[in-house]
Amino acid sequence: MRIVYLMPGAGGTFYCENCLRDAGLIRGLHKLGHEPLMVPLYLPLQLEEPGPVDSAPVFFGGINVYLQQKAAFFRKTPRWVDRMFDAPALLRWAAGKAGMTNPKDLAETTLSMLRGEDGRQAKELERLVAWLAAEEHPEIVCLSNALLLGVARRVREELRAPVVCSLQDEDIFLDALPEPYRQRAWDAVAERARDADAFIAVSRYYAGLMQERLGLPPERVHVVYNGISPDGYEPAPSPPHPPVIGFLERMYPEKGLDILVDAFLLLRAGARFPGLKLRVAGGWSAGDKAFLEGLRDRLQAEDATEEVELLANLDRKARQDFLRSLSVLSVPARHGEAFGMYVLEALASGVPVVLPRHGAFPELVEATGGGVLYDPNEPRTLAEALGALLDDPQHARRLGQQGRRAVLESFNVGRTAENSVRVYQETARHAPHPGAARC
Repeated sequence: MRIVYLMPGAGGTFYCENCLRDAGLIRGLHKLGHEPLMVPLYLPLQLEEPGPVDSAPVFFGGINVYLQQKAAFFRKTPRWVDRMFDAPALLRWAAGKAGMTNPKDLAETTLSMLRGEDGRQAKELERLVAWLAAEEHPEIVCLSNALLLGVARRVREELRAPVVCSLQDEDIFLDALPEPYRQRAWDAVAERARDADAFIAVSRYYAGLMQERLGLPPERVHVVYNGISPDGYEPAPSPPHPPVIGFLERMYPEKGLDILVDAFLLLRAGARFPGLKLRVAGGWSAGDKAFLEGLRDRLQAEDATEEVELLANLDRKARQDFLRSLSVLSVPARHGEAFGMYVLEALASGVPVVLPRHGAFPELVEATGGGVLYDPNEPRTLAEALGALLDDPQHARRLGQQGRRAVLESFNVGRTAENSVRVYQETARHAPHPGAARC
């Protein structure tokens, strides 16, 4: 199949689950003999493993999106002017400023993008559709997330190809928007969801959540678990001594790093685990620095800075080395997660996980057998769960081994690609005429 995959580029400053999922899936599709084309939106792609898969120029360049949102003049400028703002070096510079975006500006731009041909970036949409019509003849068009649904209507009309939209953690972003934009954005996503032919959710939990919040018929929502390529993920020969607790995600409040720090300090104060360490990786954006400074002050007040290491965003090889150094990994996310790529990465390395009992985590722990759950948002219950595993390294190692087997058998990216292709093929067979209205 010729598959066009529209995916946001990344600034590369923090661990991005959607970026890892998209890039892995596209490589998996290519290995199966399909012809995926990566089309970056907003920012250039930054891939950990450059490969033979084709990619297109950047569309909806982040600076042009911002300027067209702010001033009518930029909605009419010729392409040679817009091209200057799409220069990769300039877009990468702008990506570093993303954390400074005003929430109101972000909300207004989100709404405009969801309105597609009726939004302020309609010029960018028409450029994308014209390029795809001239250069590509896709059998299916995939959207990386539901925030891109504003392009679906014009894509279906002009390319006469069905549209499949992935679903992962859009609710976290939308619920964080200030009112009245939050509800308007949810309403816009629900309206534009009618322009997609099928959806792929990354867990049963998230499929149910988005069916309810968007009013989607169950038959239009498929579940395909994320997967990773297991190459390079290997367990350490023996558990580290002294023990090491790990965190792998973006370092900001929603992922609960402060909860983990408090749990670590509780374990450290009890003196049950002499020399206990906390290693944190995943990176941060400009807007996360104040949060991290607060954590550093907390650790300094407890004279614990020497036992805690904060690392930047790590590439694939560095993440594999990092994971092998851990006794256990925990990401105490405050919000119910749609999935958790770091769960697969830890288990592939034979490292058990300790996760809050909400979102997709119960589903993943049941499916892999590679970890334990605790009552969320409480440092003390997290400390108890971590302590129980650290007290019994043999049990922790058995959990890690069981989780690794599950990842190799059921959560590898080849399986994800095969299951995704089944959805694409079924959708292509049964999709209505692209110009027909959805209900």
